[in-house]
Amino acid sequence: MSEQTIALVTGANKGIGYEIAVGLGALGWSVGVGARDEERREAAVEKLRAAGVDAFGVPLDVTDDASVTAAARLVEERAGRLDVLVNNAGVTGGMPQEPTSVDPATMRTVVETNVIGVIRVTNAMLPLLRRSASPRIVNMSSGVGSLTRQSNTDDPLATGPISAAYSPSKTFLNAVTVQYAKELRDTNILINAACPGFCATDLNGHRGVRTPEQGAAIAIRLATLADDGPTGGFFEDAGVVPW
Repeated sequence: MSEQTIALVTGANKGIGYEIAVGLGALGWSVGVGARDEERREAAVEKLRAAGVDAFGVPLDVTDDASVTAAARLVEERAGRLDVLVNNAGVTGGMPQEPTSVDPATMRTVVETNVIGVIRVTNAMLPLLRRSASPRIVNMSSGVGSLTRQSNTDDPLATGPISAAYSPSKTFLNAVTVQYAKELRDTNILINAACPGFCATDLNGHRGVRTPEQGAAIAIRLATLADDGPTGGFFEDAGVVPW
């Protein structure tokens, strides 16, 4: 097996995911670019390689069992293990999302990607992560999933718009992250949720006030935690995010 650190970032062909790949690649790591769209995935890999990153494409649809299984097989064949998994792929489901009128199908679509997709990918990659000396899992969440912030302020920069699917999906993801940490507490796997802040990306029509590069910083920090670092937490650049 290679001594080079191996990472996989889902949804890495653009936005925050791409910048996470840039940042991890700058550390000298080999970075798998997980993405559904072949053309966008390969364009991202080419751009990363041009910037000096040891990048490789990983066809990956987090909502599809066969795709995720094939992705795990590809990583195993290439590297024999996985050191860092960043579950970044996500969808909003489109707005508006008032709870009194939201289509249940929208709820299913958002949860399928933002929660079940994370579980599907994590469980497929866990055998490879267990082969790592210092495995890390970073789940890209959002401050809009904080029940404390949703309850205590009407500041749209803190809560986002009313959303019956997207915000609760991140709350759900945070809860799942805690459960993984509880099950894996006797292992060397550290798993945490990250809030990138309100970044200008395709996800929000580029209305955000932070750059994707700024949003990637917290994921990179959690991906490079020391062995005595936290697990089961929720973090942003400024520190701990309240649940």
